[in-house]
Amino acid sequence: MKRYLLLLLLFTALSGYTQNTINNYKYILVPEQFSFFKEVNKYGLNNLTRKLLEEKGFTVYFDNENLPVEIATNKCKAMTADLTEKKGMFTTRLTLILKDCQGNVVFKGEEGKSKEKDFTAAYQEALQNAFISFNELPYAFSGDVQMAESVKAPEVVAAPANQQAAGAETTEPSGTLYAQVTTTGFQLVDTTPKKMLTLFKTSVENCFIAEGSQHKGMVLKKDGKWFFEYYNNDKLIIEELLIKF
Repeated sequence: MKRYLLLLLLFTALSGYTQNTINNYKYILVPEQFSFFKEVNKYGLNNLTRKLLEEKGFTVYFDNENLPVEIATNKCKAMTADLTEKKGMFTTRLTLILKDCQGNVVFKGEEGKSKEKDFTAAYQEALQNAFISFNELPYAFSGDVQMAESVKAPEVVAAPANQQAAGAETTEPSGTLYAQVTTTGFQLVDTTPKKMLTLFKTSVENCFIAEGSQHKGMVLKKDGKWFFEYYNNDKLIIEELLIKF
């Protein structure tokens, strides 16, 4: 029951992780080139985007410059700004989108338009208009968004390997998995390489929320060994993993 409750808490926390607001962020990364252009800082849009975000109160960096250690080691502390363009014959249309480190949309503004004939004037006016709905949204930094913040360390005390839950099915490792760093934890790949599991950091050392193609559960370290624990048809399955970090 404790294990089942822990899994439920972890999944609830993970679901809530994507439901954050701009107030969770102090930093924003701006690309040096937007996807609908083939030039860096075309029409000065990237510089203007940075300026407008800074005026809102954010600390803004271009994604190609040297980042402070706080962000360089954890990109989840920053949102990424993006613009989308809707093609029109006589009207320039831009929309501001802010995403978290997993690509989830934190904010999507109302479309900004311009009917200026000069391209530079049109794009910059459309961008400024796209910021109107964003600037109307109150912003006050309330602290970094935390993954699995509701999980407390005492809840993750696992039974030793020789004292598994009654009825649990334990399997031997099938091969070595290699851990590749991601912005939210690691992905485990085999020698193919094929991604086998995605691991999300929690507030507890050596305990990860785990998501595979078929099952979701936890990957945790017990007695020096790694295990993937999940439920399949109400039965606890415990797979031993050989992980090379």
